Amino acid sequence: MSTATTAPGTASGRGPLTELFLGGGRARRFAWLFVGLVLLMSLVRIVSGQQALTSSSTFAAALLLAVPIGLAALGGLFAERAGVVNIGLEGMMILGTWGAGWAGYQWGWVAAIIGGAVFGALGGLLHAVATVTFGVDHVVSGVAINILAEGVVRFLSELLYAGGAEGGGVTQSPALASRPPNFSLPVLSSGPDLLGDIEGARIFLVSDVAGLLRGLTSGVGVLTLIAVLLVPASYLLLWRTAFGLRLRSCGENPAAADSLGVPVHRLKYLAVIISGALAGLGGVALVFVANIYREGQTGGRGFIGLAALIFGNWRPGGLAAGAGLFGYADGLQLRSRGAVVALLLLIAVLLLAVAFYQAGRRRLLQAVLAVVFAAASLVAFLTIEELPEGIVSFTPHLITLLVLSLAAQRLRMPKADGLVYRRGEH
Repeated sequence: MSTATTAPGTASGRGPLTELFLGGGRARRFAWLFVGLVLLMSLVRIVSGQQALTSSSTFAAALLLAVPIGLAALGGLFAERAGVVNIGLEGMMILGTWGAGWAGYQWGWVAAIIGGAVFGALGGLLHAVATVTFGVDHVVSGVAINILAEGVVRFLSELLYAGGAEGGGVTQSPALASRPPNFSLPVLSSGPDLLGDIEGARIFLVSDVAGLLRGLTSGVGVLTLIAVLLVPASYLLLWRTAFGLRLRSCGENPAAADSLGVPVHRLKYLAVIISGALAGLGGVALVFVANIYREGQTGGRGFIGLAALIFGNWRPGGLAAGAGLFGYADGLQLRSRGAVVALLLLIAVLLLAVAFYQAGRRRLLQAVLAVVFAAASLVAFLTIEELPEGIVSFTPHLITLLVLSLAAQRLRMPKADGLVYRRGEH
């Protein structure tokens, strides 16, 4: 198999940054859509009077909440690009939270990162043994790991914490020995805090952009920086190196890759172990927020990371956008219940835009459905003052389902994803 990779700036006109998010020549359109979204959010803030929609505190919370989901989605990316479906991301995150809590309370935050990654990688190794070596159905193996992880961490907590470590118990670890450092941009986000002054002026669009920038550059944790850097690093590794080409070939046509000398089973093992380590790092992020391991800490974020991966069309930039969307919705509902109602107006406008787009493509049924849901969202915005707490807490999940339903028409998973491969079989 040829290991040549497409160099940046070739005849296709697609450079690395262009490919990162969409994998095609539509990066400029994506940039304009992002600008339009920020403009629309600014307008909705003015109309609704809900300052939390674009406040720096909301964006800071969104970034913090997006990190574990994004890391789990990155883990799923490596496994599925190699042809292994990883439903067990949730279980690997659970193992990562326990490993981070155990190592962190003894040796500090650096050990927590290592412990979480190692425990998550062990979950990935178990998944690789079951699926690659023994040919177990990928979904069955993943579900088994999710169930097994919960039992394993409870057993380890009872063994090591109950009646022994101060502050620990069968459902939690003692507090971490040290907390990870945070970073802020000098002058702009700390000290004189110029972005904070601009945000406080409440100028249309300008203050909203300042709130966005301040939220993303103030009090950023070390693991958040690592997670952000892992997005372009994963793209460069998987799409710009011979190793990445070989790994992706295992998820597209493993028989052809094997016939050309690619070590398919070895790469699948490596990809799933990396997948588990990244999911474990997502668990570390949750432990850093609480400064402690608690049972049930993941709260289904491994499954949400899998949804972000699908929304992102199995590409690093797309899954980062999906994780950011869920993180924003989750952060907003934590900051302001009233601002969640303002989201209904934003959704109504977006659905109306979708209706025009579908009508232009002569998809009348989809256009009519979009108009109906847009009208329902607008009526809800005009008549509801405050949503019940139960619905507010479920808002991020509803938005995730809505976006997935809109994006599902243009998805393309790796061709051999989820298939059991045996050498010599086609």
